[in-house]
Amino acid sequence: MVYSVEKLSEEKVFKDPVHRYVHVQDKVIWDLVGTKEFQRLRRIKQLGTTFLTFHGAEHSRFNHSLGVYEIVRRIIDDVFEGRPEWNDDDRLLTLCAALLHDLGHGPFSHAFERVFDFDHEDFTRAIILGDTEVNKVLTQVSPDFPAKVAEVIAKTSEKKLVVSLISSQIDADRMDYLQRDAYFTGVSYGQFDMERILRVMRPREDQVVIKKSGMHAVEDYIMSRYQMYWQVYFHPVSRSAEVILTKILHRAKDLYKNNYSFKYEPTHFISLFCEQVKLEDYLKLDEAVIMYYFQIWQDETDPIISDLCHRFVNRNLFKYAEFDPAKEYKKLAQLTTLFLQAGIDPEYYLVVDSSSDLPYDFYRPGEEEERLPIHLLMKNGELRELSRESEIVDAISGKRRTDHKLYYPADFLADDSNAADIKQQIRALLD
Repeated sequence: MVYSVEKLSEEKVFKDPVHRYVHVQDKVIWDLVGTKEFQRLRRIKQLGTTFLTFHGAEHSRFNHSLGVYEIVRRIIDDVFEGRPEWNDDDRLLTLCAALLHDLGHGPFSHAFERVFDFDHEDFTRAIILGDTEVNKVLTQVSPDFPAKVAEVIAKTSEKKLVVSLISSQIDADRMDYLQRDAYFTGVSYGQFDMERILRVMRPREDQVVIKKSGMHAVEDYIMSRYQMYWQVYFHPVSRSAEVILTKILHRAKDLYKNNYSFKYEPTHFISLFCEQVKLEDYLKLDEAVIMYYFQIWQDETDPIISDLCHRFVNRNLFKYAEFDPAKEYKKLAQLTTLFLQAGIDPEYYLVVDSSSDLPYDFYRPGEEEERLPIHLLMKNGELRELSRESEIVDAISGKRRTDHKLYYPADFLADDSNAADIKQQIRALLD
């Protein structure tokens, strides 16, 4: 039997708390799930440092990737099948791209990327195209199949409809992580009527569109996303943990480059510190490895990396104050000077962190991160951009919200055993 259409002798299912079951009938999908590169995602948390705020947020990118696959499978098998605009020859390509879209995420994901100037999508492509078990599975479909999957994930594929199912303003990726993250954090914000949205999705040449009758379900989805970003993803306590995590990695990198003698050689980090990362080295990194180093770095002689690791491991996080960089830049300069006078390194202990989100936008040619809008399919066959029909969506379209916080170690500033006067001035400025 041709591998691309080969089915398992018996359907496999994964019990899932969000979708109830994830169904696998295709041999290719089952083989991809069993690869070591995909299994590695079990050891990468979906929400990074958020588990230090919401203790249930221990779910993995493995969970999420299966969830995205299942949503896409339902769309193309239950809703799109038989419709003239959908080419069933793209079915396996779409399922593989959905399953593998997060394959290149590193430990603690976005914080890790910022320190080492990575893009997880580059590593996703490298895994799919490189000497990996995933590549061997995909190549059995056809020699050019890995490249086709990589192009969909990179959003460079000519198959725009397939791309929009994986990456758009209403895609399977977002629909899964909103519900999954809400479930595991215990909040209600990410809940919306996904079943209704799936039922009213329709394929078009360039993108998925939504029947006008499903507009209210889409409004609910967009507002759920808005609330999840501000109540969960940008939670100030989670950001505090991420600030400390980032500073630990920066400190370790600086120490290595300045020939600091670690008690335990940071073997897994050397290629990162030297900015010569090989794929095989990257794939050895997961959050268990990172936490091992954080544990042992608590005993380093360098007081900064030791303290920061103690803070992260034992959840002694930085406090925060509201901060407006446009109006309070002079205050930041004053605080920086006072921190130095108090013997506290502001590079590691006085950090401005900013979060920004644009919940929905319509197409604005030439702008950074151009976004294809969500289109509604009217009864007469006309397509109308969502915010033109929805007053709720129109109210938030194109409106970027940004939040700034100033993070600092309150325990250091409360210790008046030295530099008491200076610390009092710092506390007064922060208050």
